[in-house]
Amino acid sequence: MAHTEKRKESSSTLLTVIIAFVANILVAAAKSVAAVLTGSASMTAEAAHSWADTGNQVFLFFAERRSVKPRDKSHPMGYGREAYVWSMFAAFGLFTAGAVVSIMHGIQQIIAPEPAADFEVAYLVLAVAFVFEGISFTQAFRQTRKAAHELERHTLEQVLISSDPTLRAVFAEDAAALVGLVVAFGGVFLHQVTGSPLPDAVGSIVVGVLLAAVAVVLIDRNRRFLVGQGVTPDIERSMALRVLEHPDIARLTYLHLEFVGPRKLYLVAAVDLQGDHPEHEVAVTLRRIERELEDRETVEEAVLTLATPDEAALSIAPAESRAGS
Repeated sequence: MAHTEKRKESSSTLLTVIIAFVANILVAAAKSVAAVLTGSASMTAEAAHSWADTGNQVFLFFAERRSVKPRDKSHPMGYGREAYVWSMFAAFGLFTAGAVVSIMHGIQQIIAPEPAADFEVAYLVLAVAFVFEGISFTQAFRQTRKAAHELERHTLEQVLISSDPTLRAVFAEDAAALVGLVVAFGGVFLHQVTGSPLPDAVGSIVVGVLLAAVAVVLIDRNRRFLVGQGVTPDIERSMALRVLEHPDIARLTYLHLEFVGPRKLYLVAAVDLQGDHPEHEVAVTLRRIERELEDRETVEEAVLTLATPDEAALSIAPAESRAGS
C-alpha cells in the first residue's frame, strides 16, 4: 500500500512537470515571435523567462525519474537526493538564462533604446501565455493544496518546507511567470501610451529581479536538503507516535529523522522492547520491527538500537499531522 501511494504521488508530480513543459514551450515560441515583431524589452525578457522554464522542466523530469529508483548496494539510502541535485540545476538555469538575460536586456534598452511596434501582437501573446501558464499553475496548485491539506498546513507553507523539490520548483516558476506576465503587460502598455521605452525596459529588469529572487529561494531550499535537512516538529511527533504504536515497543528514548529524498526518511531510534527476552531474540525482534517500519509510506531505512535503563523516555506531544512532507 505504501509503495502504491508513493507511485501515485510520483505520477502526479510527473504529470505536473509534463504539463508545465508543454505550456512553457508553446508560450516561449509565441513570446519569441512577439519579441521580434514588437521589439519590446519586456517581451524579450518574457521570452527568455519561458525558454529558461522550458529547459528547467527537462531537469525536473530527470529529478522526478531518477529519484524514485530503488536503493541498491551502491546507494544504500536510495536515489532520493537526485531530486535535489537536478532541481538545483534547474534553479541555476532559471537564474542565468532567465534572470541575468532579462536584467541585461533591460539595461541595454535603457542605454540604447530601440523603437517598438505592433503592440497588439504583444497583448495577444501575453493573454494566450497567461492562459497556458494559468493551466500549468492550476495543476501545481491543486497538487500542493492536496498535500498541504493532508498535512494540515497552509498551501504556501507546504511549498516552502515540502521535501518535494520538483513540485516546489514548478509551483514557484509558474507563479513567477504569472506575475511576470502582468509586469510585462504594464511595461508594454506604458511604452505604448507614453511613447517612451523606459517603462518597458524597467519591466524587463523587474521580471529579471523576480526570477533571481525565486531562483535564490529554490537554490537555498535544495541546498538545505542536500546537506541533511531535518524534519519539522509535526513530522517528528507523528513518526515518534508511529514507532510507539508498534506492539513490541514499550519506550522511545532517542529519535533521529533526516530526509534522504522527496517524502523519504532515514530513521534512527533507541527503544525499549516489551517484556524481557534473550539477546538473540531481541536482535531478531529489532530487525523485524525495522523492516516493518520500512514498509511504511515514508521510511526509506530504519535503524533501531536498545535504550539503556537510565535513559529518559522522549516526551511526545499529540501529533498535529501525519508524516510525509
